[in-house]
Amino acid sequence: MRIRSVATAVTGAVALSALVVPAAQAASTPKDVVLGDTTITKVVVDGDNKVSIGTSAAKTIKVSVTAKDDSGIASAETFSLSGPDYGYLTTGKPTCAKVSSTTSTCSATVKVAPKVDYLSNAEAGTWYVDAMINANDEDFVWEEKAGSFKFQRASQLTVNASPEPVQKGKTVTVTGKLSRANWETLKYAGYSGQSVKLQYRKKSAGSYTTVKTVKSSSTGALKTTVKATADGYYRFAFAGTSTTPAVNATGDYLDVK
Repeated sequence: MRIRSVATAVTGAVALSALVVPAAQAASTPKDVVLGDTTITKVVVDGDNKVSIGTSAAKTIKVSVTAKDDSGIASAETFSLSGPDYGYLTTGKPTCAKVSSTTSTCSATVKVAPKVDYLSNAEAGTWYVDAMINANDEDFVWEEKAGSFKFQRASQLTVNASPEPVQKGKTVTVTGKLSRANWETLKYAGYSGQSVKLQYRKKSAGSYTTVKTVKSSSTGALKTTVKATADGYYRFAFAGTSTTPAVNATGDYLDVK
C-alpha cells in the first residue's frame, strides 16, 4: 500500500536528516538539507501539476525533478508525495536523464488505483513533493515541499438544450449536471453550489461566448433559459476548484427554424 499515515512520512524525513548531516546542522535546517552546491530547480507532476483521479481507472502519476550541481547529477532517491488528510504516496526509484553537464531531470512514477488505495475525499487539494538528489561529487540536496500539485476528484459535466427544433425567438431550456468523483463510494455525485457558465457558439463561429452564469443545485443539477437566435451549440463550462478540475460539457447542437 502506497498511502500511509503522515506520522510515517515525518519519521522518515527526520531519520533522513539525522543520517545524512551532523546533528547540529540537521537541527538548524529542519526543512531542507544541503551539502555543497546541489540545487533543485524545477518539479513537474503529471505534465501540468494537476492530477485528476476518477472512481475506477488506475492512474499512473509521473514526477520529474530537475536539479543541478557543478559536478553533474548522479542519482535521486524515491520521491515522497504528501497531502491533506494524511495522504501519502511514494514513487518508484527515479531515473535521471542528463540535460547538460551540470543538470539532469530525474523522473519516477507511482500508480493510484481508486478501487485499491482507499482514497478519502478529504485528500483532494494541494499536495507536495519531497525530493533528495545526489551529485557526482557526493554533494546532495534533500528538499521538503520542493514542488506542489493539485490532487483532484475527477469532474463530469453534461448539457441538453430543448425543445429541438425551436422557432427563432422562442424560449430554450438548457439543463445539465455537474458531478465529481466520490472516492469513498466509487461513484460520481452532484457537485453543489458551484458557479457554471452557460456558453453559446453560433454554427458558423469558431469559439464559444458566455451567455450567463448559473449555480448548481444541491444535487449538482443545472437549469436556465435563453431565447433562440440561430443554429448553434450550447454548453456548460466549469472553471474548477482546488479539489476538482475544470471541465466543459460537449456542445449540444440546437436547430433554430
